[in-house]
Formats: sequence, C-alpha cells, structure tokens
Amino acid sequence: MSGTVRKIPLRKCTGCNEMIPKKEMIRVILDPEGNIDLDDTGKRNGRGAYICKKRECFRKAVKSKGLEKSLKCSIPEEIYRNLEENYEWE
Repeated sequence: MSGTVRKIPLRKCTGCNEMIPKKEMIRVILDPEGNIDLDDTGKRNGRGAYICKKRECFRKAVKSKGLEKSLKCSIPEEIYRNLEENYEWE
C-alpha cells in the first residue's frame, strides 16, 4: 500500500444543507465575547457555522435563520448586511 488516505472534513452549509469540504466554505463565528465575524483561518475560538461561498446560499441562510440556529443566538440585521457587503461571494 502506498501510504494512508486522509479524511477530508465535511461541514453542512446553513443555506443549502449540503455537506461540503470544510476548506471550500466560509466559517462565521460567535466568539467568546459575543461578537459575530467571518473566520478566514478556520481556527479562531468560538462557535462556528458554515456557508458555501455562493451569495445565494448566504441569502438562504439568512432567510431560514440557519446561521442563528447554528450559532444559537439572534443576529442583528446590520451584521448580515456587513457580512454580505464585505465578502467576495461567487
């Protein structure tokens, strides 16, 4: 045999509910201080929720409150607006 096969971690998109490799997704975190932000590294402390890099999935996640359910908190409208405007969606 030629080495070990590495498992690719999958996460569920809060918009389309598909399982997608973690590296191909955006992580939104609720940090210990209660701030909601994008986690570019995927390693920041806090509770994470994942979204595909498609604007359509982000809008579905907002509409279905998928992010709020995953992060277990309510998210102000201005945070959604900030996330949508400051990320380069596909």
